[in-house]
Amino acid sequence: MSRVSIIIPTLNEAKCLERTLRQLSVLEPTAKEVLIVDGGSEDETVAIAHRFSSSTIRVISSDTRGRSVQMNQGAAAATGDILCFLHADTSVPDDLVAVIEQTLADKTVAGGGFISLMTGEQTTRWGVSLHNYLKTYYAPLIFRPHLFFKGLRLLFGDQVMFCRHADFLESGGFDPAIPILEEADLCLKLVQRGKIRQVNRVVQSSDRRVAKWGSLKATAIYLYIGFLWGLGVSGTYLKKFYEDIR
Repeated sequence: MSRVSIIIPTLNEAKCLERTLRQLSVLEPTAKEVLIVDGGSEDETVAIAHRFSSSTIRVISSDTRGRSVQMNQGAAAATGDILCFLHADTSVPDDLVAVIEQTLADKTVAGGGFISLMTGEQTTRWGVSLHNYLKTYYAPLIFRPHLFFKGLRLLFGDQVMFCRHADFLESGGFDPAIPILEEADLCLKLVQRGKIRQVNRVVQSSDRRVAKWGSLKATAIYLYIGFLWGLGVSGTYLKKFYEDIR
């Protein structure tokens, strides 16, 4: 049986959640469970989630809004040995579970994520996607070189991050006080337990933020936020440059 619990934090994701849940229903092998943790959606997100509710797909309501809090709540309810954190607007390959289990079969690996290809209805954001791929490597090399050579790679939300449940709990999970770059913060904690690996497989994430900002502005904001984060600027300050676009 699969060991993977997939956790999806949601907030007003009615436009994409149904597609994502349909994709998860055809995974081979299937996930042990899918936990949808909603932060108070005001659209049809919760209704859509309940339509898919089953013995392996559960809907959880979070009293507190915020990805870190919602993902921690999902992790607390999860029964799998492995946790996979998935954004509602991200498409995954059918063998997602197998790739995750194979990656963590290496005991020297504490966590991992995928290569994110940013796509929209009419275009693929090759330039932005390439930068995000490279950022996984150059950000830790520049700002945490001692950890880079220990195996640190900085993963971000749309890369479908995964790790062992025990390592997640022992690392303290996501910091609820961090409103942005919470996955990167978790990488800093997980690398104390093993390498972080970006697997050579692609997931597709919505380009909705880039579509609103434009490629140049989006890349500039990503660079600015990443640079300030590397210098230790608080996530609370950085969040104001990364407004909600839904």
